[in-house]
Amino acid sequence: MSDSTIRIGLVLPDVMGTYGDGGNALILRQRLRMRGYDAEIVDITLSDPVPDSLDVYTLGGAEDSAQRLATRHLAKYPGLQRAAERGAPVLAICAAIQVLGNWYETSSGERVDGVSMLDVTTSPQEKRSIGEVITKPLIDGLTAPLSGFENHRGGTTLGSSASGFARVTHGVGNGVGDGFEGVVQGSVIGTYMHGPALARNPELADLLLMRALGVNELEPLHLPEVDKLRKERLAIR
Repeated sequence: MSDSTIRIGLVLPDVMGTYGDGGNALILRQRLRMRGYDAEIVDITLSDPVPDSLDVYTLGGAEDSAQRLATRHLAKYPGLQRAAERGAPVLAICAAIQVLGNWYETSSGERVDGVSMLDVTTSPQEKRSIGEVITKPLIDGLTAPLSGFENHRGGTTLGSSASGFARVTHGVGNGVGDGFEGVVQGSVIGTYMHGPALARNPELADLLLMRALGVNELEPLHLPEVDKLRKERLAIR
């Protein structure tokens, strides 16, 4: 049992929760509890300042109008930025990549400044990317293929300070022809994978937890239903 409660920040679920990505926070909490840790989810809504003291943060997908609200809130209350600067792990899903980037263009062509936690820019693409995506991770600590469901029209270009999270083997990914899916910069991991992503990719969930806990390994969890889900999803081509 841990000496203190691990706090998982679910950032702006009221506007950044279109695709059920709040499930990522539930998965982190459950994987901690199954290992004997005390864990709680802290909902951070538009009514709340963003605390910089939590152990791990997750953000989900959204539509254009909700993205603007989220961007303004994170700029006004920069607790997430401060947390990332000290090394707290952050998982940003889909539109959250765009909000955390330098700027993004809406479907109407309006350019909106992001909060610049990620050195990326995003512009609408002619064709929407919808369907299964399978990738090979490009960061230390991940070895298993990743899978998710992508549903976006954004084309995300990585700047010099950002790196690709994974290499696409099936699907579209970032949508700009560079073969990358997602982005990594500092303690922030961004991906277009819905699903929720951590339900499909337990190795990624545990990487975030190890970083949050400051440990190099965790007790393995034997979950046959997760293995079955992964086998099913990774078989799609």
